[in-house]
Amino acid sequence: MKFNTKYLPLIIFATLAIGVLLGGLLNFSNASGLIGQNNAKNKLNKLIDFIDDEYVDAVNTDSIVNLTVDNILVQLDPHSVYISPSDQQEVVESMQGNFVGIGVNFYMFKDSVAVIKPVENGPSAKAGIQAGDRILYAGKTKLYGRKLPSDSLFSQLKGTVGSSVELIVYRKSTKQKLKFKIKRDVIPLNSIDVAMLINPTTGYIKINRFSETTYDEFMKGLGKLKKQGAKSLVIDVRDNGGGYMEEAIAITDELLSDKQLIVFTKNKNGKVTKTFATANGQFEKGKLTILINENSASASEILAGAIQDNDRGSIVGRRSFGKGLVQREMPFADGSSVRLTIARYYTPSGRSIQKPYTKGKEEYFKESETRFENGELYDKDSIKIADTLKYKTKKGRIVYGGGGIVPDVFVPIEVEHSSQSTGYLLQSGIVGNYVFEDLDAHKKEFKDLAYKSLQEKISTSDYYYNKFQKFILDNGLDIQFSKSKSLVKRFLTAEYARQLFGENKYYEVILKEDSMLKEALKLK
Repeated sequence: MKFNTKYLPLIIFATLAIGVLLGGLLNFSNASGLIGQNNAKNKLNKLIDFIDDEYVDAVNTDSIVNLTVDNILVQLDPHSVYISPSDQQEVVESMQGNFVGIGVNFYMFKDSVAVIKPVENGPSAKAGIQAGDRILYAGKTKLYGRKLPSDSLFSQLKGTVGSSVELIVYRKSTKQKLKFKIKRDVIPLNSIDVAMLINPTTGYIKINRFSETTYDEFMKGLGKLKKQGAKSLVIDVRDNGGGYMEEAIAITDELLSDKQLIVFTKNKNGKVTKTFATANGQFEKGKLTILINENSASASEILAGAIQDNDRGSIVGRRSFGKGLVQREMPFADGSSVRLTIARYYTPSGRSIQKPYTKGKEEYFKESETRFENGELYDKDSIKIADTLKYKTKKGRIVYGGGGIVPDVFVPIEVEHSSQSTGYLLQSGIVGNYVFEDLDAHKKEFKDLAYKSLQEKISTSDYYYNKFQKFILDNGLDIQFSKSKSLVKRFLTAEYARQLFGENKYYEVILKEDSMLKEALKLK
C-alpha cells in the first residue's frame, strides 16, 4: 500500500540509507587514463559527445549519463547504486551525524510549515520557538500557502554555522505574529534513540543506524547506564538498515574479549582482511542480548553475527535482512557518487549471510515482505534454512549462512499486527502527525496533565482510538484496526507521551509490552 504523502512527516533529518558506507576515492576523470585504455569506455564517452554536438534536438546529456550509470549498476548487485548530487547532501548529513540549521522538527500541515517540536537546546528552542508555531516567512521568502517541496523548505532553513535567518511565526495559542532572529548552528542527528534502564540492573540501547557518531553516542549511553547500576545490556537494532561498518565493529569490540574475531572481508582478488577485538572492552562481561528483525541489515548483522558466533550473548527476534556485501562510496566531480560493492564480509564462523539476488533488485528487496505471506514472521519452522551452509559457533552450536542471521530465540511478530500494513503504519510518521494535530487543536485538554494521567486518558478509553481510526479512513487509507485495538492504543499513548514529555517516555510506553524485550528479560 502507499500512504497519503500529505501526512508523511518532513522531519529535519536526512533519509536513512540502508547499506554499509565506507570512505573511498576513485578518479573517473579522463586524467586518470582509464577511458583511453578501453575501446568500450571510449565508445560511451564519444557517444555522449556526438549527442552533445550533433543531435537534432537539445538534450540534457547529464540525465542520459545518469540513466546509463543506473542501468550499468543494476547489472551488478542490489546495493551498488548511483547517488545524485541532490541526494548526496542528505546522505552525507545522515551519516556524519549532524547538519547546520535552525533545529526544528516540522511538517506541512494544511498550507503552512508547522513546528512539531524544536530540537532541545537548539537555536530555535533557545530563541523561543514552540511546538505548534507556524513559520510564515524565512527572511523574505513566504513559506505558507505555496506547497513548497521539502528540499526548498530545507534550503531556506539550513545554512552555514553562525549565519542568521529572520523568521515570522504565527503562534496559534496567543493568536500573535512573532518575529525571531535565529543564528544557525550544528544540529546533531542522533543515531541512538535512547539509552535507559528498563529495570534496576538492565540497560537498553536503541540504535537506529550506524553513522560517524554512533560509537561515541553508544559509549556515552553505556557509561551512563553502568553508573546507574546496569549489569545486563539489551542492544536493539530492529529496523536498523546499517551504515558505517567501522562503527559497528568498534561497538562490537567493546563487547568481546581480546583477540576474538569480529568479522572478515574478502575482495575479488581473494584478499582476506580480519578484524579482531582488542583488550579493555567496556562490557566484556555481563548478560548481553541483541534484538533483530527482518529489517536489521548490514552493519547490524555484523554486530549480531559476531556476538552469536563468539557465544557472547543471545540473539532474539526474527531472521535479519541478509546483506553480506561491503560498499565503498566513490565521488564524481559534480558532487554525485557511486556506492560500489567491493567485498563480501563473513561472520567469525566463516558464514556469508548474503541472501541471493539473482532474480533482480525488485524481487531482492521484496523478499523481506514475502515473509509475511509465507508465515515466517509468525512461525520459526517456516524459516528457510540452507542445510548445506552449516557452521559452528565457538562453543559448537550450529548456525546457518545464506540469508540473514537466524536468532537464537525466535519471537513472532505481534499477533495484533493483523496485516503488514498495520505494523508499518503504526511505526510511520502518520501517528506522530495525527497526535500533533490533535494536540494543536485541543491544547487545553492536555495542559498540566501528568504523565500517568496521560496514559490513563489514552489507554482506558476508546475515544482516541476511534478518532485515530477515523483520521486514517478520512485520509484514504483503508485499514481497519478492530483486531489491533490494544496495539494501536499503545502506539498512540507512546506518541502523545513523546510529544508532551520526551523520547524516554515514548520508549517507556512502547517497551512495557514489547514481546521481544519480554523474551530477552527471561533469558539467564
